[in-house]
Amino acid sequence: MPQIPVRTGTTLNYEISGEGEPLLLIMGTSGAIPLWGEMISRLAQTHQVIAYDNRGLGGSDRGTGAISVASVAEDASALLEALEIPRAHVLGWSLGSAAVQELAIAHPDQVASAVLYATWARADGFQRSVLSALRLPYVHRDMESALATAGIAFSPQLLDHPDFAQMLEPMLPAFPQNEEQMQVTVEQWDADLAHDTLDRLGAITAPTLVVAGEQDLLTPTWQAQKVADAIPGARYELVTGPGSSHGLHIERPEDLTKIVTGFLAEHAIGR
Repeated sequence: MPQIPVRTGTTLNYEISGEGEPLLLIMGTSGAIPLWGEMISRLAQTHQVIAYDNRGLGGSDRGTGAISVASVAEDASALLEALEIPRAHVLGWSLGSAAVQELAIAHPDQVASAVLYATWARADGFQRSVLSALRLPYVHRDMESALATAGIAFSPQLLDHPDFAQMLEPMLPAFPQNEEQMQVTVEQWDADLAHDTLDRLGAITAPTLVVAGEQDLLTPTWQAQKVADAIPGARYELVTGPGSSHGLHIERPEDLTKIVTGFLAEHAIGR
């Protein structure tokens, strides 16, 4: 995969798939490109999909400076500039969805539409407890515990599947591979906990879709609903039933793709 230096002082690892209007994907906490699973190939059937590794993870350099949700958003903005893409649809998952909020506020001209999947605007007490528990194994550089606790991102149905371990194995390279990447992940968890756009979401002008999963315990439905309520004209889509977890794109990629592409078709850049 190619790498490109960006104005924020790092070099980002990225891949481009498909043709059509550009769609930038921003990954969640601890993940690299492979954690998108089938979503890239599915979305690439209708769009030019740009996926990349957040700084310090996958094949991207750490660079310097603090990691915050705003800095993740600024890296995304810088990548679009470096690739000479003036305007794109942007889909973010978890930490990535928080970054899309900041991107849409700071750089509205770059965001043709925003898809906030598994999102929140300000962590409440329940969410802080969950995020703090997930952060701890990375502090102690305990990857075995980190992967065990990551199970909370999936549905009870998937976790109880007899082949769950084999299904997860191809995605292991998408998780932190060394101590430096584990430290970056700690900084990402801290960014998640500090994220707060609740009083600024009204400034988002891009057409916005908020997608929530009924079984999501990391970014619960009531948190996603608050985001949708705060953004003028935002659409809220709740996915229910088995597989409607924080990892919805892994468990039900066909359903999520249908929701996303339907929304993007309504808000084509050329219109």
